[in-house]
Amino acid sequence: RPITLVVVHCSATPATRDIGAAEIRAMHKRQGWNDIGYHWVVRRDGRVEPGRAEQKVGAHVAGHNKSSIGVCLVGGVKPDMTAETNFTPAQYAALERLLRDLKARFPTARICGHRDLSPDRNG
Repeated sequence: RPITLVVVHCSATPATRDIGAAEIRAMHKRQGWNDIGYHWVVRRDGRVEPGRAEQKVGAHVAGHNKSSIGVCLVGGVKPDMTAETNFTPAQYAALERLLRDLKARFPTARICGHRDLSPDRNG
């Protein structure tokens, strides 16, 4: 499938909640999805875990799933669920390596954040 976008997301979990692809997959399946919505998950310690197979259409950004790869950084909110940039240096380093790899494999794809494609709830 042609890939035109690489979309970076956060898991909307507090920094103290160290989850990975298995936990996100379980959450998404509990919501009735057939699999994890993201193709890649970057854990708090910088480990990159595979999610949904890249050749399969993801479930991470409505209207753009067919032609995109979804990457999820674990974290992104405070304990009260308000937004917080709480990602670790290891996550940023891993994200950079992953995005470089994806860009090399999908050179025409645009890298963007989920909020660039989906209206946010706080304006």
